[in-house]
Amino acid sequence: MIDVQKYHGTGNDFVVVDAAQDVPDRRAFARVLCDRDTGIEHDDSPRRGADGVLFLALEDEYCPSRIVMTLVQPDGSVAAMCGNGARCAAAWAASETGCDEVMIDTQSGTRRATIDGDDVTIEMGAPAFDPAKVPVDADEPLIQEEVEGQTVTAVNTGVPHAVAFVDDVDAVDLDDIAPAVRYADLFPEGANVTLAAEDGSGFRQRTYERGVEGETQSCGTGAVAVAAVAHRLGKLEADQPVRVSPPGGDLEVTVSETGSTLRGPAVFEFLDQVSPRPSPSAPADD
Repeated sequence: MIDVQKYHGTGNDFVVVDAAQDVPDRRAFARVLCDRDTGIEHDDSPRRGADGVLFLALEDEYCPSRIVMTLVQPDGSVAAMCGNGARCAAAWAASETGCDEVMIDTQSGTRRATIDGDDVTIEMGAPAFDPAKVPVDADEPLIQEEVEGQTVTAVNTGVPHAVAFVDDVDAVDLDDIAPAVRYADLFPEGANVTLAAEDGSGFRQRTYERGVEGETQSCGTGAVAVAAVAHRLGKLEADQPVRVSPPGGDLEVTVSETGSTLRGPAVFEFLDQVSPRPSPSAPADD
C-alpha cells in the first residue's frame, strides 16, 4: 500500500502521490482512482474520484523547496500544466517542508508559488496567442473566429484553451457544444473549451477540460485564459487583478504582456492508503 492525499483548489480535485513511492503504471493508476463512479472515496471528501493524479518529486534540501510535478489525467494522458493542480502541489510541499515558497517544475516551465495558509499564488507565465505556441493550425492568431459554431479566441496558458465570451455561461449546454471545438482539426493537440461572461467587476467561467473529457468545477489555466483573452479584447487592463469565478469558487488572476498570476485556496481533504496496482472493482481502501 502507498500513501496518498487528496487536495482541491476551488473544487478542482487531485490525488497527490509522493513520486518516491513506486506506482508501476501511472496511467492505469490515474484512470482507476479518478473515476467519478468507482474511484477513490472518503468520508472527508464531498466527491468520489478526482480530476487527476499529481505525482510530485520533492527536493527539500533548500527553502524554497523544489517539486517536479507530473499530472496524469483521468483518461491516462499527461497534462503539461495545471494551475489549480500546481497550487495544490505547492500546498502539499509547504505541509511537508514548512516553506512558504516553492518552485514547481512543469512541462510548461518552472513556476514560483507562495503559500499563505490555505491561500496559494502561483506565477503562470505569459499567455501565448501565437499560432505555433497554442498550437492552432493557422497563419495568424485565432481571435474571435468561428470554430464549430462558436466564436472563440485561442490562447495557451500552460495548455491550449479556446475561449468563448457569452452573455450567460449557465445558459449554454457546455457538454453539448464543447467536444466539437475540443476535437476541431484546427487544434492539432486539442483544446480545453472555456466559456466566459462579464459579471460586474469580474468574470464567470466554465471549462470543459481535455483529459477529463467533461466540465470541471474549476480550471486554473482556464481562469488565466479568460483574463488573458479579456485583456486582448480590451475588456481588462493589464496588471489589474480580476476575479474569475468558476462553479467551484473565486480565483484572482492578474495578466500582462510578460506574465500572469493565479491566486486562490488550495485545501487538504484527507490522507489515505491505496494499492499501487488498484483494480477498477476495488480502487481504494477507505
